[in-house]
Amino acid sequence: MDEQPEPAQEPAPQTGGGLDRRAELSEFLRTRRARLKPEDVGLPDFGRRRVPGLRREELAQLAGVSVAYYTRLEQGNGRNVSAEVLDAIARALRLTGAEHAHLMHLAKPKQHKKKQAARTQQVRPALRHLLDSIDTVPAYVVGRRSDILAWNRMAAALFGDWAELPAPERNWARLVFLRPDYRELFVEWDQKASDIVGYLRMDAGCHPDDPRLSGLVGELSVKSEEFRRLWAAHDVKEKSYGVKRMRHPLVGDLTLSFETFRLVDDAEQSLLTYHAEPGSASAEALRLLASWGADAARSGTRASTQSE
Repeated sequence: MDEQPEPAQEPAPQTGGGLDRRAELSEFLRTRRARLKPEDVGLPDFGRRRVPGLRREELAQLAGVSVAYYTRLEQGNGRNVSAEVLDAIARALRLTGAEHAHLMHLAKPKQHKKKQAARTQQVRPALRHLLDSIDTVPAYVVGRRSDILAWNRMAAALFGDWAELPAPERNWARLVFLRPDYRELFVEWDQKASDIVGYLRMDAGCHPDDPRLSGLVGELSVKSEEFRRLWAAHDVKEKSYGVKRMRHPLVGDLTLSFETFRLVDDAEQSLLTYHAEPGSASAEALRLLASWGADAARSGTRASTQSE
């Protein structure tokens, strides 16, 4: 029997200018279910489906809960749901660790998060001194909403002089989606854009009542079709490590490894560093940037502006 299209749910009221947590939970579960095929989970496929993915009854069967129970959860009603049931649903949906954590944040939000979301982000003076002492490695501190909070001279040489931007513009999401020079800087721009949206989604799960985050999402949704598409996918990701290929306006192509260090005393802030393989062309390019310092940052900014 073909599955009928599911009716749209009435959105829950929003408070404080934040995101609608119930709608976020509903859409997250829908998109995770839609990406699974019956053969992915060992179920037979009985004919054509009008909507992609598993049916609700199939997912409920895999999770060991009633269809009515799962339906209420997918409609955004996570009240009184147990951690054990969420764990079972996460297993049935084949969620990653980041996705599992996101589900828990959406279904069982902590009551103190709204107050935390409003506080001003501060970087400890000792951490700023540490950044200043790192001479050859681009490094910066990123906080909530992908805000860039502090950086060293090498980061300015690599990414541009963020000190010349107004504080609200020192934000990775705004830079990546709204600045053409950052589209040119990252060779795999699509992957960088996807990563940024994944981080914002994790942030939204932890702080759905944050009006500044809601405002950022609204602004980017209006100004960038690519952001709208990625945001609608409900994919989540945590900052980790990896490799980025860049095309710098002064030193050309670089292949840099990045590492993310979450601060023990403030889990909402992370220190990111970029380094090149010793003896590589990228290492030599970083050495040149280090020797040019602030001049490289200013010259890179001018070159990017002229190419727009």
